[in-house]
Order: sequence, then structure tokens, then C-alpha cells
Amino acid sequence: MDLELKNVKGTKDFFPNEQIIRNGIIKKLQEVFELYGYQPLETPTLYYLEVLASKYAGGAEILKETYSLKDQGERELGLRYDLTIPFSKVIGMNPNLRMPFKRYEIGKVFRDGPVKLGRMREFIQCDVDVVGVKSMMAEAELMFMATEVFDKLGLDIYLSYNNRKLLSGTLMKLKINKELASDVILSLDKVEKIGIEGVKKELLEKNLQPEVVENIIELLNNKEAASIDYYKGIASNSLMQEGIQELEELNDYLDAMGIGSKVKYNPFLARGLEIYTGTVYEIFLKDGSITSSMGAGGRYDDIIGKFIQNEVGYPAVGISFGLDVIYTALSMKRDNELESNLDVYIIPLGTEAEALKMACELRGQGIKVDIDMTERKLKKRLDYANKEKIPYVLILGEDEVKSQRIKMKDMKSGTEEEMKISEIGNNVLRRIQSLT
Repeated sequence: MDLELKNVKGTKDFFPNEQIIRNGIIKKLQEVFELYGYQPLETPTLYYLEVLASKYAGGAEILKETYSLKDQGERELGLRYDLTIPFSKVIGMNPNLRMPFKRYEIGKVFRDGPVKLGRMREFIQCDVDVVGVKSMMAEAELMFMATEVFDKLGLDIYLSYNNRKLLSGTLMKLKINKELASDVILSLDKVEKIGIEGVKKELLEKNLQPEVVENIIELLNNKEAASIDYYKGIASNSLMQEGIQELEELNDYLDAMGIGSKVKYNPFLARGLEIYTGTVYEIFLKDGSITSSMGAGGRYDDIIGKFIQNEVGYPAVGISFGLDVIYTALSMKRDNELESNLDVYIIPLGTEAEALKMACELRGQGIKVDIDMTERKLKKRLDYANKEKIPYVLILGEDEVKSQRIKMKDMKSGTEEEMKISEIGNNVLRRIQSLT
């Protein structure tokens, strides 16, 4: 039987023109993360399944999508499905870390879930988290940072946000049993995707009493319920009061930072994972061209302490950016136009040794250089550089070596500029800087 070469569903190869864009996204993210004082961290991809399957981890919903396997010692293992659980494990294993501890991590995660535009089964998450801060200042900083990230990427977004305490307290007021609350939250979280009737159908299928379902649907249909002030008027338990207080504190910070036009309060946003204890948020494109969120996160104050089973409090909050969905959005804007990560292409004409020397000197100045190493005709070499979108070409022949002068061809405009070979580096750097 012949071997059929194909990728596993939900995975793909990224060719240079694609990976250049992805690397550019990562670079911009890292620059912003470090601007806010977050430090890099790397964690393993492989975990004991019991860590990933802990009831204090992602919850039953995410475990359906967890890839599990056994090693040669018959130990049950799993591939990480996010970067939050690995981060929590690090804090739990290193209780003497100075707090607050701020980190970012960019790495692959795996989920055996539905495949659609902007959502794969093997994908890269870009996470930012801070542990040791109870104040809503942490959420506000992360939300502002998210707007700065997407401004740098040239994508117009808004942040939808809520508070899980307020949502849970509201369900308590509606007399929903604690055992059913998680199922109800999962359905409410889908209201923008499946509509109110879709939520009603799901809730009835979950065996909620019809009168309870009607109370929930009445709340969903109530336009006044889209305002925090509405809940201030009906707050009847401590969870609702705490949620309102945290939202008002957060709103004060958001107003102070001037991003009111980029945030939207959504009283039914829940984020499916059970780890969240307070603020939750998701990032969406304003034009709706991609329905998947561009990033999401929230506060998870309980998980770390429960991992290590002690009474020490570890308040934590984070945000995760999806590299693949961001790449998809940028690709749609750019129509997959090829980009090159090279600055200069050297074509030697019987001057291979001199060309290698020139390349070494230019690379020493921080210029990205490639050399043509084929024996093709000059026209085909120039055609290659043009198709690869390499901005500048140097044709180095024996006359150029003797005179120490060379013409640099601008492949976009087609113009040529003659210069001393010793001045190539400064000329290229000047042109690059003028474009940034």
C-alpha cells in the first residue's frame, strides 16, 4: 500500500510567505508584552492527564477536546489544551516566587474540537498573565494592552466583558440549582451565536423547569438588562453585589484610560471554562468578518491554590491571543500578498568567493542577505528575486570587483543606483529605516 502524504485534520504547513506574517505578529505581541513588564516563560507541551483533567482545570467541556495518550510506562498523559493550566502548575510548584509575577508565553496547544475559519486543532496561543494582584487594575491593564496590540496590527476590534460573580449571583436569584448553573452558563454564553430561541431550546433539553427557563428568557429579552445599573436595582445576594462592585471599579479604570469606545458590557458573557471567578472578556473584530474571538481571558483566583491544595490565595488574571485567527484576519486584509524577510539578493557572475565575502559583511551590519548559488541565466535569477519580492538586487561581476563600484537595483521601482561597494550597507540601512 502506497503511503498517502497528508496533514492531520486541523493542522497545516505554513509556507515562508505565511510564516513571515505570523512571525511579524509574534514580534509585535512580544514588543507590547514586554513594554508592560511581562517576562517570557516556556512550559512543557506534555502533561500528566490527571493535571489536565483536574476538576479545578478546564472542566468537563474542554476535556472532551483533550488529546490523551500513554507512554511506554503506561502512564496516562495529555497534550496541553491551553497555557493557563501550565502557568498555574508553575506557580504551584514554585511557591517562593516573588509576587506579583507577570509572564507571557507563546506556544502550541492542542484541542480535538470543530475545525472552522480561524480555528485549528493544533494552534499557537499567546498568553499574558499576572498572579498576586487582587485589584481590577490588572484586568484594566490587560484590556488596554489588548487594544494596543490590535492597533499595532491594524485590526479594528472591541472587547466584550462581564463578571462571573454577577452572572452566577443572577442565576441564584432566578432560583437555578447550583448543580445546573454551569450548564445554564454554557448556554447563555452562546446567545450571540444561536439566538435567544436557541438558548431556550438548549435549556429545556437540560431538564430545567419551564418556569425557570421562562425567567431566563425574560431576562435575555429585557433591554434594560444590558446595563449594570439594572443589576444594582435587583441585587439580592453577595455574589451579585461583589460582581457589581468589581465591574464599577473596572469601568472607572477603563474610563480613565480612555478606551470606552472599544469595550462593550455583555451581561451574559461567561467564557466556557469553569476556572473563571470574576472578570471575563473576549475580543472580536468590529466588522464581524471572522466570528471567532481574536483573544479572550479573565480572572481565575482559585485554581492555583487548589492545584497545590493549601489555603494560600493566588489571585490571578490573564488574556490569551490566538495567533492563527489573527493571521487569518490579516491574510484576509492583505489578500495573502507575498512578503519577503530578505533585504538584499546578491547575484555573482563568476565572483562567488567575493559574493560570499560581501554577504558576510552586510550580514554583520544586520542586513538580511541571500546569494544566488545556481548557474541559471541572469534573467531567470532576476525573475526569481522579483517573484520572491526581494527589494534590492546586487549583480556582482568581475568589473564591479575591480572598480569597487556596483549598481543596486530597486526591484519595485526598477531604478538603479550606482555606489561604492563599501557604501552598500549604509545605503540599504537608510532605505530600510525610511520604510519603518
